[in-house]
Amino acid sequence: MKYYFGWAKDDEIRERGANGGFVTATLMGALETGLIDAALVVKKYGIYEGVPVLTSDTEVVKESAGSLHAAPLNVAKIIVKYAKDMRLGVPVKPCDARGIIEQAKRKQLNIENVFMIGLNCGGTLHPLLMREMVASLFDVQPDVVLKEEIREGKIIIMTSAEGLEERAIRIDEAEERGFGRRYACKICTTKIPRMADMACGNWGVPREESHLKTFVEVLTEKGEALLRNAIDGGYVIVEEAPQDALDKRNRTESYMQRRASYWKARLDVLADSERRERFEYYIKMLKKCIHCGACKEVCPVCACVEDAKCHEFCDESDDHIVSIFNLIRILHLMDSCILCGQCEDVCPVDIPLTYIHRRFSERMQKKLGYTPGMDISQKPPLHETKLLWEAE
Repeated sequence: MKYYFGWAKDDEIRERGANGGFVTATLMGALETGLIDAALVVKKYGIYEGVPVLTSDTEVVKESAGSLHAAPLNVAKIIVKYAKDMRLGVPVKPCDARGIIEQAKRKQLNIENVFMIGLNCGGTLHPLLMREMVASLFDVQPDVVLKEEIREGKIIIMTSAEGLEERAIRIDEAEERGFGRRYACKICTTKIPRMADMACGNWGVPREESHLKTFVEVLTEKGEALLRNAIDGGYVIVEEAPQDALDKRNRTESYMQRRASYWKARLDVLADSERRERFEYYIKMLKKCIHCGACKEVCPVCACVEDAKCHEFCDESDDHIVSIFNLIRILHLMDSCILCGQCEDVCPVDIPLTYIHRRFSERMQKKLGYTPGMDISQKPPLHETKLLWEAE
């Protein structure tokens, strides 16, 4: 068996967690039985903010249960910094998993110590834009929203003002009106994290049971170990998923990929431009750089140390129209960029970095026949960097 419906055996966890609490129960079981030393989860501070927390406390894991779409984090760098010698369980979106794999290739972590519970991902929302969307499209004060979720192509909110009244709008409609998911998520075609140890979500689960069960695909031996541990310890209940459920999940994935292709074409402002126009666009955008270095700090595939070339040129005295830092960074990431959008999220001068990197990296990756973060056995074609440390 490879495909399952799973849910938490504990009623409280099943009710509290998303889609039956399978992921929460599996992580708690792995902690209590010693399969992992710690879990990396996202602690919620409302629906617009979440903070990564490294914990061995199962109660903290339980409190983190449920989805949080307006916290577009990538956890790869956090694992490198804080979990060097730990066996770690971590829920991951596809871009999280790809960043972790790229860091492992650069010997920044031991991939065998990381148990990745993949989460199907239709995309995340920028918290500030989501607040604007709630006010504009739902006509609701953002701070009265108690819960949000994305289900069946809709963004759904529940408010306190109307006694938890549910309101919804189709994602397509919200995005046509300028709201919805981040640019990186709109154009992303990697929706099911098959590079993780297992992939989980409600795609494929019958509509009437989608909040009570998780569709689980086991992908690696570590994924099998997580599942077997959770079953044997009495943390989860599973049943074989029927073929029609797999077919439904595949149809959902295909639809999401078609929408990604649509947005990639629609938002490509340079698609029909001449070479001179493209050059002028890059100059206009990149000359806004103030040399803060934030994009490098959050990049989940970068493993450069302080005396690397990109740091050497991240200097306020750089008076070139386009910073040498940005030119080196574009070249450095052409084989490895996973288009997660973290750099653009933190840029204080709103440079469209995801789009610019996509314009260069996609062509290079296609030419080299390499898709970063998908296969641990593939070495990055342009890999040449000083390593922070080497995992044994």
